[in-house]
Amino acid sequence: MPRPLRKHIEDATYHIFTRCINSSDLIRNDAYKEILLKILQATQEKYAFDLVFYQILDNHIHLVIRTRKGEASISRIIQYFKARFAEQFNRKNNRTGPFWNERFGDVIVDLQENPVFYLLWLLWYLAYNAVRKNKVRDPRKYQYGSISQYLDQDSCNNGKVRITHHQFFINLGDSFTERVMRFLLIEDMYRKRLGLPV
Repeated sequence: MPRPLRKHIEDATYHIFTRCINSSDLIRNDAYKEILLKILQATQEKYAFDLVFYQILDNHIHLVIRTRKGEASISRIIQYFKARFAEQFNRKNNRTGPFWNERFGDVIVDLQENPVFYLLWLLWYLAYNAVRKNKVRDPRKYQYGSISQYLDQDSCNNGKVRITHHQFFINLGDSFTERVMRFLLIEDMYRKRLGLPV
């Protein structure tokens, strides 16, 4: 049975996720996470798109990307990103063969029942990946995720990777402080869902 065709929509927000081969912890080494960030930067230089969020774990990654009208499709962007990293990983480890487990998965945020809430909740869900994996107790402390760039105006351009705040976040308030206050209410809801103190 042929695999379903991927939906390509211009000016749409995609939640992208992809795993290492056999779901192995191939990127547990921080040096590989740094390489992933550099390749993410290179991908931003090659293609025009908005990187809304990223979260890099030991055996998988999440990206939230908004494509732009008339620019590269989500498939082209992710294909470049994944291929460049696989090449570097294989070269450094003198190995051949696939690095990634399967083609990337995606959810189009704009097609969800409540896209605004879906995205804001998703960002916290992704950020708390590092907490659920016992990497940190506070997602703000995890250096391979971008939640802090939604909470601290000074970290919006931290030199690693350029994050573009999603319009749904911008619409939360007239000032950055107001947006953060309302965004933190979503975190409180998420923590309650996890049974964590608020």
